Amino acid sequence: MPLNDMPWWRWRTQVRSALHMLSDPVFHQECWLAGLDGYGDITDAVYRLVEDTWLDNWSAEKYVGSIFRDPDEAALVDAAVLRVLRIMHEIGADAPVPAYLAHPLWPEAVRAAREAHVRMATSDGDDPDTAPRSLDVIRILTSPA
Repeated sequence: MPLNDMPWWRWRTQVRSALHMLSDPVFHQECWLAGLDGYGDITDAVYRLVEDTWLDNWSAEKYVGSIFRDPDEAALVDAAVLRVLRIMHEIGADAPVPAYLAHPLWPEAVRAAREAHVRMATSDGDDPDTAPRSLDVIRILTSPA
């Protein structure tokens, strides 16, 4: 199914992008730790994950049919959000990338983000193993025609 078949597909794109970045350890090393421009940082990814959806305040279940395709997809997103936010609250939103990556719960957050990312990408007919898109590409994809 194409990504833009969902009513709030732009928000879906932002959530997918954030989960993709949060779920990819190679990306963490090659982009975030290396300081590669164009991809933001972990705080930016978390912000895109919860920005317009308020997933830091309520369940993704609220958005089934608008952002998420089904309750199972929403449950995976909720699990990822809770794990990532727990770490962010423990170490602070402005912590450097190595602080996140060294946190003892980071591998579990990455696993949960990966499960949600794979589910959403495959539901949209995309390969979950492609490299994350830059923020410029995401802006182009989500800009009004």
